[in-house]
Amino acid sequence: MEFNKINGRDFYNMVVNASNRLAEKSDYVNALNVFPVPDGDTGTNMSMTFKAAVKEIENIDSDSIGEVSKKLAKGALMGARGNSGVILSQILRGISKGLTNLEEVSASEFANALQEGSNSAYKAVMRPTEGTILSVIRATAEAGMHSKKHNVKELLEEVTVAAKVMLDKTPELLPALKKAKVVDSGGMGLYIILQGMLEALKDGIVAEVKDIKIGEGGGEVTGAKTTGDADIKFGYCTEFIILGDATHATELQNEIEPFGDSMIVVGYDDVIKVHIHTNDPGLVLSKAVKIGELSKIKIDNMREEHRELLAGEMREEQAKQAEEAAEQEEIKKYGFVTVAMGDGITNIFKDLGVDYVIEGGQTMNPSTQDILDCIDKINAENIFILPNNKNIIMAASQAQEISDKNVIVIPTTTIPQGITCVSMFNRDAEPKENEEELKELMEAVKTGSVTYAVRDTEMDGINIKEGNMLGLVEGKIKEVGEDKFEVAEKVLENMVDDDSELITIFYGEDVTDNEANEFVSKLEEKYEDCDIQLYKGDQPLYYFLMSVE
Repeated sequence: MEFNKINGRDFYNMVVNASNRLAEKSDYVNALNVFPVPDGDTGTNMSMTFKAAVKEIENIDSDSIGEVSKKLAKGALMGARGNSGVILSQILRGISKGLTNLEEVSASEFANALQEGSNSAYKAVMRPTEGTILSVIRATAEAGMHSKKHNVKELLEEVTVAAKVMLDKTPELLPALKKAKVVDSGGMGLYIILQGMLEALKDGIVAEVKDIKIGEGGGEVTGAKTTGDADIKFGYCTEFIILGDATHATELQNEIEPFGDSMIVVGYDDVIKVHIHTNDPGLVLSKAVKIGELSKIKIDNMREEHRELLAGEMREEQAKQAEEAAEQEEIKKYGFVTVAMGDGITNIFKDLGVDYVIEGGQTMNPSTQDILDCIDKINAENIFILPNNKNIIMAASQAQEISDKNVIVIPTTTIPQGITCVSMFNRDAEPKENEEELKELMEAVKTGSVTYAVRDTEMDGINIKEGNMLGLVEGKIKEVGEDKFEVAEKVLENMVDDDSELITIFYGEDVTDNEANEFVSKLEEKYEDCDIQLYKGDQPLYYFLMSVE
């Protein structure tokens, strides 16, 4: 069927079908979350936002695309959840702006509406970050504006392809995505929406709003990355709606900006939607009430939620993992067990898809039985073990011999080696190929660390006093000093050469966030040609674990 023009009924079918598809895949989108998000998951937030938008038009009796899009946009704004939901609502708001007062639209007019959607989304975010949903909507809009198609269906095909191309590029724009080997979750949500809209036109779907249970997160990623209370700078996630003149949105945004972060303030007709993380919700609300009546106020204590989450994890983690393993209906191709110390490093491994992270390392080596217990709980054809410490390799190898499963030990001796191996693992390759590739990869990772001396000694002609800072390269003492940052800098001098491209630093529990950030700022000036990544490892004993690739 040709669609040289689409009207409000066509648009209704497009967005309702898209909403159904997003709800079906919300768990998948949630599984792509990398960054911590104490106040929600991307797939859930986007899907609930879109469901609220669709609810607004469910009983509409109009064939005007302008009227349908206007109600859709207002429903999205009122129902927006989290940053991803607010950005989605702004995309829909911009599209509505481009469709204002129109009964039906051509391909070029719909492309213009997509451009308005992109413009609106970028304006809603104070500091736009590329490699996110913003990049995907921008690429979508640009493809539409450059398209020569006269058929709306063909236009949608073209812009959906452009969205996918940009989605696949997001890991190159955001190092954290590349490290985790995932694409941006918000961008994936938008791509699913575009697919759903296109499907409705291609297949002539007369869409019905379906009551699909939206997932609450998790997906295939085991263990959400969590942060400590100290990492939550602003403790209250505050959301509300102002029933008042939307022209005051920018004024309010500027007024409350000093009181928090993760802020989005957007206005639509006589409604302003506000989302901010702050330490003083009352102060923000007092500013807002001057503009109009407040509605749908929601304040969550993120620190309290975080503490409850950690307490629950400590009590239930082992039981939960065992239950999940037992409930797996199909055996998967690969499973992973690794060893680590520090909440930050543990969560990085979990985010990368490791099934079990055994707490252990320099002072607490896990036993063969500890490793076997984890192997037995994983329902996989092939299980890779990453010891990450030379003193654990033998226990891992012994577990490999005892187990009746196909267990492969990659003899990683450091945390950075282990993280690189998991990051670069090819789940489509055969076990032997992966084993050979990972062993080569781990050899290419230079590892350094900074710790302290527990007694006076002399090694390799170097006099060491108790309490000295020790800089190690590949396990050998190379630097001794009084200041951990100076020693760390000298360790990197031993490791970085003309071929180096990436420096990764994990800072321990005895290094503050500010100290770590200041240290990296200094390194960025010194190593301009290298990409420097910083992660909060929370590891004990070692102030820094560092790698150069």
